[in-house]
This record gives sequence, C-alpha cells and structure tokens, in this order.
Amino acid sequence: MGAYNTIAFDAEKCDGCGDCMTACATAKTGTTEISRSRIQIAGNAAEGFELALCRQCGDPKCVTVCPAGALGKDYASGVIDWDGGKCVDCLLCTVGCAYAGIALDAGTGHVAKCDMCDGAPACVPACPHGALKLVTTSRIYNEVGNWEDLFAPGLAGCQGCNTELLMRHTLRRVGPETVLATPPGCVPGMGSVGFNGTTGTKVPVFHPLLTNTAAMLAGIKRQYKRVGREVNALAIAGDGGASDVGFQSLSGAAERNEQILFMVVDNEGYMNTGMQRSSCTPYGAWTSTTPVGQGSGGMPSQGKTQDAKNLPLIMVNHRCEYVATASTAYMEDLYDKLDKAIQASKRGFAYLHVYSPCTTGWRFPTDQNMEVARKAVETNFVMLWEYNPRDGLQFTRPVDQPLPVTEYLKAMGRFRHLSPDQISHIQGKVVENLAFVKQMAQRQSA
Repeated sequence: MGAYNTIAFDAEKCDGCGDCMTACATAKTGTTEISRSRIQIAGNAAEGFELALCRQCGDPKCVTVCPAGALGKDYASGVIDWDGGKCVDCLLCTVGCAYAGIALDAGTGHVAKCDMCDGAPACVPACPHGALKLVTTSRIYNEVGNWEDLFAPGLAGCQGCNTELLMRHTLRRVGPETVLATPPGCVPGMGSVGFNGTTGTKVPVFHPLLTNTAAMLAGIKRQYKRVGREVNALAIAGDGGASDVGFQSLSGAAERNEQILFMVVDNEGYMNTGMQRSSCTPYGAWTSTTPVGQGSGGMPSQGKTQDAKNLPLIMVNHRCEYVATASTAYMEDLYDKLDKAIQASKRGFAYLHVYSPCTTGWRFPTDQNMEVARKAVETNFVMLWEYNPRDGLQFTRPVDQPLPVTEYLKAMGRFRHLSPDQISHIQGKVVENLAFVKQMAQRQSA
C-alpha cells in the first residue's frame, strides 16, 4: 500500500467562518446549505474548533462495519468510495467512524462523505485563513520510498535530530553516482565517514578540513571530468564549516562556478564540538561561548550580541547557478529544490541552505523538532525562497500573516532568558530581513 494525499486541519487558524462548508456544499450538492457539506467545523472560538471529515483511513472502520460492502478503499487514489447501489441505509458506518467523517445527507436520504474532489478539494482554497491544507508529500514516499538508502543503518545522531533524515533523503535523491564531502561537524560525527576502516556511506566519501571542503570537492569533480566520467559532487557541511572557517573555500568555488552542489545544514552553531556560537547563530541565543549570566570581567552576559550572518543572501551575490533556502519541516519544498540544485550543479555552482533545529544545542524536547522548524517559517524567522540568475529571487512558501516571533522563541530553552528589549530587537530584525528579501525579489522580477 502506498501513501496518499490528505487534508490537514490547523485548529489554531480556524475562526469558524464556514467558508469551507459552503464551498463543499456548492461543489457536491449545488446548494449553499452547510448542513449538506461533507466537511463540518464544530466547536466555538472560546473552546476551539474541531474538524469532522473523512480521513480516508488506511484501516477504515466504516468499511469493516458495512454489512452490504457499499464502502471500499480505492488503493490507487486512497479514497474510500461509497457505492449507492449496494448501500442499505443502515447507518452503521456513521457509528464506526471515529472522525464523524461520514453522515446522513438529509437532501438525498443516503450517507455522504468526502471524496477529495478528484484530488483538488474545494474546501482547501476556500479557507481564508489557511486552516485547511492539502498535504501532498505522499509523492515523495511513493516516488523514492523503494530507492536504496545510501547511508548505512545506525548512524550515531542525537535523539530527535533530523540531520540524519536530511542526510538519508539527500543522498537517496542524488543517487549512487556521487562523491560526498563531509567536513568536521555533526554529519561526519554521526558516522558518514565511518569507523574502523569502514565507511558510513555506500558512495565514496572523504573528510576534508573545515577550511578546504569546496576546493577539494571541486578538484575531485574536475578529475572525474578529465577521465570522462560524470558524477555528482556533493558537500554536506555545517554552518560553521561554511560561514566561518570554510567561507573562503566556499566563496572561491562559487566565484569560479565549479560544478558542485554545496548543502549547508544550518543548526546555528558548532554543535558537534560543544555548542559554540557560529556566525549563523542568531542574536540573543545561548551557546557555550555566549553564556547567560556573569560574563568576562564581571559584566552580565545575555547570549550572542550580534545578529546572524545571512549566508544564503551572500551566495546570491556570487550569482550562483542556483541558491535556495529550505527546511526539514517542509520536505516537499526541500525535494523540489534538491531536484533543481542537482540539475544546476551540472551547469555550475549550486548552493542549498537547509535550516535544521538542534534538539541538544537549542534546548527543546526531542519530539518537537519538526514543530520548532515549522514555527521558524511561520514567524518569518526563516524565509523559504530560491534564486537563479535568469529568474531572480522568488519566495516558495510566502507567509503573509506571520505569527509573532515569540511563538518561535518560546519553543526553545536557548532563548528563555531574553529580555523584552531583546525580543523587540529580534522581531524588528525579522521585519527588516523580510522587507530586504522582498525588495530583492521585486527588483529582480521587475
């Protein structure tokens, strides 16, 4: 059985307006009677809203309890179909469904349920607040789920770390005709270069210095081209190894337009060696070298006192063949950009900057990694965009009604000490950065 698209509901964004129900009723019954809608919003603003909708379950109880065989799972589309010719109107399916996803339609006298509108549900675009979303990441599983995992099992990452997820997805997508460079950092620390004479990957991998990753990888790519063999030259580096000690090598390779793909896993610090600050560490963050409390000379210390270096925008100014930002919370967006970066690296330098929260260094529970990554985007603390010299810079997931930055900051212990003035500074910087990137996008699209 494969994976399928689904409709997700964000109760925090719902205000109970009913536009989704009107759209559904119109599409399915030709009326605006929301009582006949196959999606129902229940609850109120004080206690919160809930969604009554068919989840197209993998093990559907409505199918199990139907005595007439009128309901059945379509394993091509994932939709649970209803056959009116078999239905005996016993309504047992309405009892079996835990989500109130199938109910009696008074207009027809039969049960009715969501059929996903042939893959384009009318309710989703009708929602003015983004509370409904068509999740289509199933295509990733269906497309690459059976491809070979080119990392060995059992890598030694911290519990809850999604860098391993990123490594596995990336190498699976890039494929076996690849040479991988992993400079000092979390990626080789997890075991990408292996132990005791064995590698952690099923492709050639080497462990350069922090200072020369891009230069060594460019040389290897050139040698393969010299002998007539086409390979993907891929680097997976941390933000410290790219924005700080590795920047001269990275900048030089970009300036020469070397045919390599350089991926930065940005966990905003030197996490593998003790959680020290990097130039990509944001303002106010606690690290082991930007502590909170009494600093040197008896002066109070309140985290990092400088704003983060915006490395992706610096790479845009190199006029690379492709530059993009991505997040592990939005895998479909990441996959689209990874595909474009792979193709761009065959023409010149491609740079992919992936924001990846660190459970240990950022001080949050291990099961909250994706939520922290999502909040970064929803507050515009992290912006997702892509650039190439022909089309300029474009947002790929614009957030027009962002949450206040406090929604992101309060999810992590590294910002727990912030004063109101520091929070105000961070919020101001978010607004400033968004305006700057928007200006770049408008200028290049004009």
